Amino acid sequence: MDLREEIIRLKEKLDVTVVAHFYQKDEVFELADIVGDSLELARRASQTDTEYIVFCGVGFMGQSVKIIAPEKRVLMPKVACCSMARMIDVAYFDENLAKLNSYGIKNEDILPITYINSSAEVKARVGQMGGLVCTSSNAFKIIEQGLKSGKKIFFVPDRCLGQNFAIKMGLKSCVLGDGTNPNDADIICYDGFCAVHQLFTPEDIDFYRAKYPDIIVAVHPECDIKVVAKADFIGSTSQLIQYIKSLPKDQKVVVGTEYNMVNRLREENTYILSSTKPECPTMNETTLQDLYDTLKSIENGHPTNEVFVSEDVVYWAKIALQRMFEIS
Repeated sequence: MDLREEIIRLKEKLDVTVVAHFYQKDEVFELADIVGDSLELARRASQTDTEYIVFCGVGFMGQSVKIIAPEKRVLMPKVACCSMARMIDVAYFDENLAKLNSYGIKNEDILPITYINSSAEVKARVGQMGGLVCTSSNAFKIIEQGLKSGKKIFFVPDRCLGQNFAIKMGLKSCVLGDGTNPNDADIICYDGFCAVHQLFTPEDIDFYRAKYPDIIVAVHPECDIKVVAKADFIGSTSQLIQYIKSLPKDQKVVVGTEYNMVNRLREENTYILSSTKPECPTMNETTLQDLYDTLKSIENGHPTNEVFVSEDVVYWAKIALQRMFEIS
């Protein structure tokens, strides 16, 4: 059986839209009806007219579709989980609030902002506290607006994203638990990170600059602050794609983000900013067999790996997302 041909047959037969994140394997990515980064996928998938969404990505992304469009039936060929999103849950969130309280910072003086890379439950908790969601492309605008509240920003879960935007905005930041006093910071960061983007180092940049003096260094803001400080361009997944594709073909560029995405960008003069392969392990769990099995389960009338989010969580998480949409 040719899995690719069978998947195409099932897509044509069923009332389904297949979506895939930029980090997916080529074999899966090429069969998607919609491709993009996490929030773009959630928004576009929620606007389709099909009953089923088959989401090739990680757990929080499938949840995002259910938050925006609860009536959709969302299935995931592989219920993989973003390692960063796993670093925080509601219990950890509340534990960190208690730490802030111990410094004399009251909950009513805190505005939580959660990166899109977080569970629906964390988004809901943030929504309940008057906070909002951000992405790597709109974080600057979201934080800037949040500061107008006069409250301290509690940024979860990615410390690097929070620190990098604080530096960009000329603000003071700290990582909660690093020994510094959060009272002295404008942005207090939770101690989470992206394992893939931690692979890139300042020494990697030095190596490429020595080898190709005219090379451009482009990185994602989930990278460490020392890496971002040495880069020429910093941008979200979609911003990196747009920027790199706009470069002249003879311009060399080295990119600090996930391997599969970079590998598809340009055939020439594009390099990976790492001595090891920066491939997201959870994004790469989804296979053609998984995609086929999920579509086949719909055909058989017994859909598998369906995403469910409780009504209460949807309510508050959607409020947190809507606050972001209103600003960005």
